[in-house]
Amino acid sequence: MEIIKFKEKYRQSFIDFNTDWIVSNFGFLEKEDIETFNSIDKIISNGGMIFFAIEDDIVLAACMAHPLKGDVWEICKLCSNKNVSHKGAGSAVFKASMDWAVKYGAKKMMLISNSKLKPAIHIYEKFGFKQIPYENYGYIRGDIAFEYVVKSEVKL
Repeated sequence: MEIIKFKEKYRQSFIDFNTDWIVSNFGFLEKEDIETFNSIDKIISNGGMIFFAIEDDIVLAACMAHPLKGDVWEICKLCSNKNVSHKGAGSAVFKASMDWAVKYGAKKMMLISNSKLKPAIHIYEKFGFKQIPYENYGYIRGDIAFEYVVKSEVKL
């Protein structure tokens, strides 16, 4: 398995896997989902990135990191290929997204999820995200929020 940055040839897999996952779990795409899918080029030109886990030219999983405001970034659109074994691919692309955000100035990362998505929540918590009080962030399906505060290094 290889973790790579966005390549045009995998764009549709990112959209299709996210669409399938959202629709199968919640019944419909929200306006924000469609806006994200239509704004991939803009998100990347503004510093965001999508990471793919690839094996034998097949996408196993993907995840996006993008700046929100100031030094706050969102990690979002974690998705996987339901037709193949994931082999830790979701964790790998999630970590790559976090690393990208930190490299480009994130001091805090956040994400919105749904409390019924236990496997995804396990990944968030595994990488140190902590649940925070949920505010209305615009997603109908969102009922839980997490954040990760980047630990600053102490210089001696």
